[in-house]
Amino acid sequence: MADEQGRDPGRRDGRVRVAVLFGGQSDEHDVSLRSAQTVIGALDPRRYDVRMVGITRDGRWLSGGDPMAHLVAESPMFALGSGAERAASGGKVEATAPGVLPAAMTGDVDVVFPVLHGPRGEDGTVQGMLELAGVPYVGAGVLGSAVAMDKPMAKTILAQAGLPQAPWLLVTRKDWDREPDTVAAAIAQRLGFPCFVKPGNMGSSVGISKVHDAAELGPAMAEAAHFDRRILVERGVNARELEIAVLGNDEPIASVVGEVVPSNEFYDYAAKYVDDRSELIIPAKLDGTTLIHLQGLAIDAFRALDLAGMARVDFFLDKDTDHVFVNEVNTLPGFTSISMYPRLWEATGIPLPELVDRLIGLAMERHQSGR
Repeated sequence: MADEQGRDPGRRDGRVRVAVLFGGQSDEHDVSLRSAQTVIGALDPRRYDVRMVGITRDGRWLSGGDPMAHLVAESPMFALGSGAERAASGGKVEATAPGVLPAAMTGDVDVVFPVLHGPRGEDGTVQGMLELAGVPYVGAGVLGSAVAMDKPMAKTILAQAGLPQAPWLLVTRKDWDREPDTVAAAIAQRLGFPCFVKPGNMGSSVGISKVHDAAELGPAMAEAAHFDRRILVERGVNARELEIAVLGNDEPIASVVGEVVPSNEFYDYAAKYVDDRSELIIPAKLDGTTLIHLQGLAIDAFRALDLAGMARVDFFLDKDTDHVFVNEVNTLPGFTSISMYPRLWEATGIPLPELVDRLIGLAMERHQSGR
C-alpha cells in the first residue's frame, strides 16, 4: 500500500521510484535534455530513486547506465566532448528498437516524470502509452496534452470558453501551395502586417517567423510548413509578453506574473535557449487589478483545456490599448536554468525541490482518482 507520495513501505528504503523521461524525436530534443538535467538535480536522492530513460532522435529508448550522457554527446546544444568520451563515462546503456519500451518503463517505477517538449512527447502520445501501462505520470492527460499542443485547436477551445485572443487564421500547407496569392491576400486583409507565422504543432518558438510585409510571407510559410502541414498565422500585437505558471489538478493555483523582454525582435528559439541576453522580470510591474485578471485568465485557460499538474500560460498585454490576449498554453514548460516556469514558482514561494515534490504528488493524486 503506497502513501500519498507513492512510497511503498514494503520496500527496503521506501523511496519513490521516479523514471525521468527525456530527449525525444521532436525538434525540441536538445531543450528537453537541459530541462531534464534541472529536474533530476532537484529530486532529493533521500526521497527519490531516479531512473533515467532517454529517447533518441530516431525513437530508440535508452535505459541503464547514463542515458543522459549518451544523448548529450550527440546534442549541438552541449559542447562536452566526443560521443565516445561521454558514452564511456556513463557506463553500459541498453537501447531498444524504435517504439519498443524498456523494462524501466513497464512496472519497476512508481511514477514517470516526462520532460519532453514538442510532438511525440508533449502532445498526448506518450501520455496515452502511460495510460495503457497504468503508470502515474506528471502533467496533463491525453486530451489536455493533445489539445494544448495543437495551437489552432487550443485557440478554438479557448475562444469557445470566451477567453480573449488576438485575431488568427489557419492555413494548410496544401492551401498555400495551391493558392498562395489568395491566401496572402486573406492574411493581408484580415490580419495585416506585422503578423506571426507558426507551425500548428511545435513549441520553443521552433519554426516561427515574424513577417513585416507581404514580401516576407513566402519564406515564413515555407519555414512553418517544414514542421507541420497546418500553419497558424496571427496578427502582430505591440505588446508586453507576460507569463504565468499554473500548478494543480482540479483546484489549480497561479503564480506571480513574469515578463519577458526578448533579446531579439521576438522571443525566438535563440533568445530562449542560446544567448542569455533576454531579460526576465519577475514579478512583472503590473497594477493589482491587472495581476488578478491575468491570474484568473490563466486558471480559466487551464481548466478549459482540461489540464493537470502544470502549465505555463503566455499572454500579450497590448501597449496601446491595455487589452489582454491569451497567446499560448504549454503543458510541459521548460525547466532549464533560465526557464520561466520554475522561476515563477520560486518567486511565488515554492522553490524547485518543493515544486517537483508537488508535481509528483499531483500525478499520484490524479492516478488514484481514476482521472
